[in-house]
Amino acid sequence: MLNEYGFSGSDWDAAKEEAKAILIGVARRKGRIAYSELAAQIQAIKIEAHDPRMFHLLGEISSEEDRADRGMLTAIVVHKSGDMQPGPGFFELAKSLGKDTSDLLACWVNEFNRVHNYWANKAKNV
Repeated sequence: MLNEYGFSGSDWDAAKEEAKAILIGVARRKGRIAYSELAAQIQAIKIEAHDPRMFHLLGEISSEEDRADRGMLTAIVVHKSGDMQPGPGFFELAKSLGKDTSDLLACWVNEFNRVHNYWANKAKNV
């Protein structure tokens, strides 16, 4: 049975776990990753950087991580060129999670730093 995004539930969950592991690795190094780089590394499903389903995948990850008080993990997923920031979906989600989005740059930097500070200081087996 396919989920609302056209993938089996187990494949979707596997893709989320893959993406989360990739993002945690990047966060531990205090880095960032382009949408296209992340999409290329996800093996459980075939998904492109600008596929609307990618934004749902990232949204689920960030919502879960925020509920766990680790910040919006996908703050480190950014455009490869141009502003080098997350897309508008990140800020829409931030607002829905109760973040102050009156200054988008400040909102992003706060979450970006929060994620880095959390994961860079965690033991590797977490």
